[in-house]
Amino acid sequence: MVVDQLRDSELDRLFQALADSTRRDIVRRVTVGEYTVSGLAALYAMSFAAVQKHVAVLERASLVSKEKRGREQIVRGDHEGLLKARRLLDEYEQIWRQRAARMADILTEG
Repeated sequence: MVVDQLRDSELDRLFQALADSTRRDIVRRVTVGEYTVSGLAALYAMSFAAVQKHVAVLERASLVSKEKRGREQIVRGDHEGLLKARRLLDEYEQIWRQRAARMADILTEG
């Protein structure tokens, strides 16, 4: 299970990164195509530095990667990191579905 393979600090970074709506939107955008940090900053009502910080949080969580191209920083989705996050969330969903099924079984027994 992916849950068992990740340290608490990795899980914390992942869920912290996904806890913010701007970061979730950045992930959504860069999974479809690559953006420069400047291009991302133009999409949000916040400073370039604030967007840079959001990208750094996502990068630490392995959800995006950055590549320097000339003077620009290119941001794209980190395929492996996103797959790991998806597998993790799928496992949590399975755990909760199993718990709900057990509760339903208990309720129908009585």
